[in-house]
Amino acid sequence: MARGYGVKRILGFRYGYEGLISRFGHEPVALTPESVAHIYHQGGTILGSSRGSQDAGEVIDNLEANAINILFVIGGDGTIRAAMQYTAEIERRGLKIAVVGVPKTIDNDIHFIDRSFGFESAYSAAVDVVRSARVEAMGARNGIGLVKLMGRHSGFVACQAALASADVDLVLIPEIKATLEGERGVLGNLDRVLARKGHAVVVVAEGAAQELMEDDTGAGGTDKSGNAKLKDIGVFLRERITEHYKRTNREVTQKYIDPSYIIRSVLATPSDSVYCWNTARNAVHAAMAVIPKC
Repeated sequence: MARGYGVKRILGFRYGYEGLISRFGHEPVALTPESVAHIYHQGGTILGSSRGSQDAGEVIDNLEANAINILFVIGGDGTIRAAMQYTAEIERRGLKIAVVGVPKTIDNDIHFIDRSFGFESAYSAAVDVVRSARVEAMGARNGIGLVKLMGRHSGFVACQAALASADVDLVLIPEIKATLEGERGVLGNLDRVLARKGHAVVVVAEGAAQELMEDDTGAGGTDKSGNAKLKDIGVFLRERITEHYKRTNREVTQKYIDPSYIIRSVLATPSDSVYCWNTARNAVHAAMAVIPKC
């Protein structure tokens, strides 16, 4: 794409927007066709990432100092919100710099798009974890496999992994409030599944059932990006399940798995790789289409 448009210099900024603040001392990385030729063999990001908003004035100062006229930003809601702030500063200064936002989150929770790249890779990796939880649950009398997956505000990864594996008995997602006690609660459902099958697999998204933990100490406030800090629903459920079966004098074997950062670091699936390529190509075309008009 760069050669096709005659672009001679492409820079990558380290550690997200932090890399656009010159006083942090992160030198830009030259991205050449040779240096990026094999990055599709790697998981994660070669540039790194960070949390936290950065001053729009300092960001645009750095873009001007490096004579950059196109900024591609890749990320979720917070990343795109910051990009809008930088766009406003560019317009205020009357500069000829294009900003192109590329929506990306494995949670698949960005408005106005049906799919974000990384989502399919994430839930595909999660399926293997769910299947492992089922094996562990089946290996013991009254075995329970409890898996916590990513999903702060949406349960797409948890639901898709459950559907694809066909091994899950109960899924908790942020979109639907959960109850713990009672016949229709988590514990009541577990009782019935164990009575029927002798084992159970539960999948919970990280942002699910936060209302159950309102009285618990733990997380609170917000992180550097302004996101609410979540309480650990996985650990909470593990403890409540253990307490429930101690009270009822029923022996269970519970295996808790939190594979969040293992899943985040996997290689992209072939389908995601194709989707990334199409997204990247169209992002470049969009930027080049507006540059003469900036």
